[in-house]
Amino acid sequence: MPRPIANEPSAVAAPPSIGKIFTAFALIGISSFGGGLVAYLRDVVVDREKWLSDDEFLGALEIGQTLPGLNSTNVAVIVGRKLRGPRGAAAAALGLILPGVAILIVLGLLYVRFHNNPDVAAALAGVAAAAVGLLLQVTLKIGGRSFLRPKDLMFIIPTFLMVGVFHVSLAATLFLLAPIAIWLNRPESLKKKTPAPSTDPEP
Repeated sequence: MPRPIANEPSAVAAPPSIGKIFTAFALIGISSFGGGLVAYLRDVVVDREKWLSDDEFLGALEIGQTLPGLNSTNVAVIVGRKLRGPRGAAAAALGLILPGVAILIVLGLLYVRFHNNPDVAAALAGVAAAAVGLLLQVTLKIGGRSFLRPKDLMFIIPTFLMVGVFHVSLAATLFLLAPIAIWLNRPESLKKKTPAPSTDPEP
């Protein structure tokens, strides 16, 4: 029996079933708390299931952030579409959304009944503070590398100032900064085609 060649690439793993995609995203939706949903998505999609590489996940997140709707839902649709086409996209989106919807309905009914209770108000204040910390952790975990690259800081800092300090709308910020970011990060093949400025003196 011939021995396998050491350098021979391994067989491509079969894509997950629709049921597995739904279950994986449903577990994310039911176990993510405090605004850290994107971090839970990354842990499952990149670290545990290895459906996407880290760069592919960041690319999906960047696309999701530029589209209307929730970032996490947009990312789920992109991941599901990559794995199993339109059915995978639907399974991922429904799996992510349905558990939260069910829990939110129950909690909404309880809040209507007990919202005047001072203990409930104190608990919600504590949850809000924890959510801020979780969002910071998500930012550092997913985008930590961007804080080390000068080219990325050229857009992080102006975006923070425009949206967070001067309260410029997100649409206007994207309209101003996106063309510059696309131009600076265009593929090398396009950079080579860009004509160099002429140095010949004019007649």
